[in-house]
Amino acid sequence: MSDIPNNLLYTDSHEWVLDNGDGSVTVGITDHAQEALGDVVFVELPEPGKSLDAGDEFGVIESVKAASDLYAPLAGEILEVNEALEDAPETVNDSPYSDGWILKLKLADQAELESLLSAEAYADLVAAEEDQDG
Repeated sequence: MSDIPNNLLYTDSHEWVLDNGDGSVTVGITDHAQEALGDVVFVELPEPGKSLDAGDEFGVIESVKAASDLYAPLAGEILEVNEALEDAPETVNDSPYSDGWILKLKLADQAELESLLSAEAYADLVAAEEDQDG
């Protein structure tokens, strides 16, 4: 299994969240998610300024194998999207935890961070999914 960074929080739909410490978070998909997708060929990004509720669909990531919806891990307003992905969607495969980030959100409620999974809990989730698959 790939390394799961301890400084991030996770969702059961395989997004990661980095608390930027200023009331905003950076969001991307996990290494596990990009491995399952395969070669990413397109990322549909939302418009900055749009407000999202936790669980809202905000975009789509397409690979040679499948298209997957992207879900907001937390409620907030989109501050910025990673426009580099429009020209280089494969960055999600190459660097899912840094250059492959998808968007930045200004949080509606900082306390919502507590609803996310720790790295350890996410590792358990991934291991349980892999047990089911194989």
